[in-house]
Amino acid sequence: QVQLVESGGGEVQAGGSLRLSCTASRTIFGNNNMAWYRQAPGRQRELVAAITTGGRANYADSVKGRFTISRDNANNMVFLQMNSLKPEDTAVYYCNRESTWGPAPWGQGTQVTVSS
Repeated sequence: QVQLVESGGGEVQAGGSLRLSCTASRTIFGNNNMAWYRQAPGRQRELVAAITTGGRANYADSVKGRFTISRDNANNMVFLQMNSLKPEDTAVYYCNRESTWGPAPWGQGTQVTVSS
């Protein structure tokens, strides 16, 4: 079954932290690079962070130094540690693969709300 399940979102004050988790089916996780995306109301979905199968990460400029992506290959999981959160980080966060096959069907995402 092709599936992505995100969790860990919530509401925090500016400067706070959250840790997001994503469980992917083996079909999706496989030998793919994985990534976190976010979509704020009225805006397009954007790439936040990505990680290769070997653990090399890259980040959007807006989150560099604040967010850390990691993966657990044994359990088909991807994580996003978010520190020093800002109101502009408010969005629904999604994980997905980075593949020449394109993204897998999107999961429901997890809502992150940062209040000032």
